[in-house]
Amino acid sequence: MPFKTRVSGLLNRLVSQPRRFINVRPAEMRMLAWSWLYIFALFLAYYVLRPIRDELGVAGGVRNLPWLFTGTLLAMLVTNPAFAFAVRRWPREKFIAMTYRFFMLNLVVFMLLLALATPAQHVWIGRIFFIWVSVFNLFVVSVFWSFIVDVFDAEQGKRLFGFLAGGATLGGIAGSALTSGFVEKLGQSALLFASLVLLEVAVFASRRLSRLNDAFRRPLPGDDPGKPVGGGIFTGMTHTFRSPYLLGIAFFILFYSTTSTILYFQQAAIAAAHFADRGARTAFFADIDFWVNVVTLVFQLFITGRLMKWAGVAVTLCALPLFSVAGFTVLSASPAVGVFVAVQVARRVSNFALARPAREVLFTSVPKEDRYKTKNFIDTVVYRSGDQLAGWSYAGLLALGLSITGIAILAIPLSALWLALSFWLGRRQEDLERIRREEIALLSPGKE
Repeated sequence: MPFKTRVSGLLNRLVSQPRRFINVRPAEMRMLAWSWLYIFALFLAYYVLRPIRDELGVAGGVRNLPWLFTGTLLAMLVTNPAFAFAVRRWPREKFIAMTYRFFMLNLVVFMLLLALATPAQHVWIGRIFFIWVSVFNLFVVSVFWSFIVDVFDAEQGKRLFGFLAGGATLGGIAGSALTSGFVEKLGQSALLFASLVLLEVAVFASRRLSRLNDAFRRPLPGDDPGKPVGGGIFTGMTHTFRSPYLLGIAFFILFYSTTSTILYFQQAAIAAAHFADRGARTAFFADIDFWVNVVTLVFQLFITGRLMKWAGVAVTLCALPLFSVAGFTVLSASPAVGVFVAVQVARRVSNFALARPAREVLFTSVPKEDRYKTKNFIDTVVYRSGDQLAGWSYAGLLALGLSITGIAILAIPLSALWLALSFWLGRRQEDLERIRREEIALLSPGKE
């Protein structure tokens, strides 16, 4: 097909001549390549699992989704201190491998359960799997970005994080296509095994990246990557509430997860109403993910890095809440299915292509302990708290008789507050980065 030929040619040029597409320096090439493989493998693994999770969640009943989000939050509250303990006890190379292999062991258990369970038992296994994937996704991605903001500084992040996000998108495209094309032929257990193998690829890439990190080590006290981070188990939570900057990032995530969950429930209801077959529903979710990722990739390769460098973090960070204000305004005026799908796609593209790389840059300006513990707390517990808040609020609003129009109207001022917060965060990051550069200059007086 001509479209596939053009895409293949673009990818070949990107691999062979990456500097034509991104502003990468020769000394950064190997670091960037291993980082890219790392995130590509992670998202390929996740997007193989995501449609299976969504299908099993719908199979258990759309009305039960708020309970699944509650279970996810409880699981986050249990696993976050365990992760903080690992960060405190072991060097980053070791606790990263331990985290991923823990999830790989879980996948083996699910493969056995799905193979041996009766149809009636599949419902409960599906609910547990839904919760597990929701925890898995946030943890493995948060660990990746914690590592990356520990390796690259803010200036590098503005140039390179869009390209790394493109690796995530390509992984999503490949994973969605793999699940959509093979789930009915191979079955869900075979796809779980494929995700397991991909996680081991991510572990390998993280080790190579860690060993190359010396060239980019930051000359600040306490930043030795070969030593455990130390600190307390609940440091991530306490630092979040003590720092206005970190609390602002937490509210950014809370606004995002709340509005995203509202739209997710609408998507689940549409799928349940239009697709009775489990395989068809899985393919439907995978197809949506595929096309969202295709559009996102164009932005990440050609727009994100240039926009962040030209306009700055603040403007780039504002794109997602601005789209949300516009999207919910349109939904409140015309709540048609086509309009809803367009709003959902626009939001997801702006998040993956713009907001995600920009908000990761925010963490390059905080101490090392916050880059791992506080970031993980915000990316997991705070994120799922937003899901919990939105899930039960959505159910309550439906019980009160509100339609999608009424819910969209309520979301407009929420998104406006989110927009103002985003601009403040971007400007604050610039101030913190200037302070950090001054500290480095004091520690390296011989450098210009």
